[in-house]
Amino acid sequence: MKSLYALNEPLSSERVQLLELAISSSWDNGAASFAAHLTKTNLFPLKPIKLEVFQLNLGKMCNQVCKHCHVDAGPDRKEIMTREVIDLCLLAIDQSQVHTADLTGGAPEMNPEFRYLVEQLSQRKIKVIVRCNLTIIMANKKYHDLPAFFRKNKVEVVSSLPFYTSAKTDSQRGDGVFKSSIEALKLLNKEGYGIEGSGLILNLVYNPAGAFLPPEQHALEKEFKQRLSTSYQISFNNLFTITNLPVSRFLDYLIKTQNFESYMHKLIDAYNPIAATGVMCRNMISIGYDGKLYDCDFNQMLALEVEIDQSHRHIGQFSELLLADRNIVINQHCFGCTAGAGSSCGGTTV
Repeated sequence: MKSLYALNEPLSSERVQLLELAISSSWDNGAASFAAHLTKTNLFPLKPIKLEVFQLNLGKMCNQVCKHCHVDAGPDRKEIMTREVIDLCLLAIDQSQVHTADLTGGAPEMNPEFRYLVEQLSQRKIKVIVRCNLTIIMANKKYHDLPAFFRKNKVEVVSSLPFYTSAKTDSQRGDGVFKSSIEALKLLNKEGYGIEGSGLILNLVYNPAGAFLPPEQHALEKEFKQRLSTSYQISFNNLFTITNLPVSRFLDYLIKTQNFESYMHKLIDAYNPIAATGVMCRNMISIGYDGKLYDCDFNQMLALEVEIDQSHRHIGQFSELLLADRNIVINQHCFGCTAGAGSSCGGTTV
C-alpha cells in the first residue's frame, strides 16, 4: 500500500479505478474482510428484504466539484440519463412494488428530462426524493422556480450542507457555496419547506470533512437547528449524518494524505452488526444513467453490477423476482455503511 502513496502524479479517474482494485484485493482475505464480518454475525451472504426504492442517478453533470464526491461529478461530465431510459424506469416502477423514487446525480435538476420524470412520478403517487445541492437553485434563472416546482409535486428535498458556517462549507464544496446555500434554503422555507405542519419535508445532510466518522446524529441536528435558526432564520426537518466511503474523490484524498489504512481500520473496528441489518441496499436498487442496475450508488461508481443473470442487469429487462433472490455484492467500502450507528442515504440506520 505505501508504494501507492509515493506516486506524485494527479489521480485520474482511470488511475483511481486501478487503486480501488488494488486496495480491494489487499483487504479481501482474512478476518479483516467485510464478508468475514458478515459471516460472524450470520448475515453472509447479504440478502435483500423487499424492493421499495429506486434510486436513479440522472447523470454526473453538476454545477459543483465537491472534495468528498463519490460520483466524481462536475460541470465537465457529460453522462446523462435519456428520456428512453427514464421511460424504462417508469415502466419498471409500474410493474413493481416500489413506492419511492430517490433522484440523485450530479445535480439531478441539470438533466433536461428532470421535470418530466418528477411529474410522471407524481402522477403515479410515487414518493419523490430529490437530492438537491441547494446552489443549483441559485446557479441560473431557469432553476429559480425549483422550490415552487418541488412544492407543486410534493417532492421531499434532501440537501447537503457540510456545516452551519461558511468556512467549513466552502472548504469542502467551493468558494461561495455557503452563501448560495443559505439563499436557497430561505427560498425553500418561503415555499413552506421545513416549516412545521406544512407537510413539505426539507432534510439536510452532513458529511465529515476529513478521515473520521460523523458525530452523533441527534445531537448534531439540534446544534444545526439552533445555529441556522438564530443566525439565518432557517428551518428544516431532519439532519442526516453520512459516513464518507473510500470511493473516488474521497479515496483520492485518503491516499494523498496517507490516511487510507488508518481510516479503513477505523471503519472496521467500528463495525456494528445491528447497522449491517439495516443497510440501504437491502430494500433498494440503484439505476445508473445508462440503465444498468446496482445494489447501491457506491457500487455503481465502482462498476459492481447486481449479481443476477447478465441479460437482466439493465432496467429494460427488469425482473423483481430475480432481484429478490440475489446476493448483494459487497466489498471493503461497505464497512462505511456499517460503522458505528450505520450510514445510509437517510442517515444513521441504528
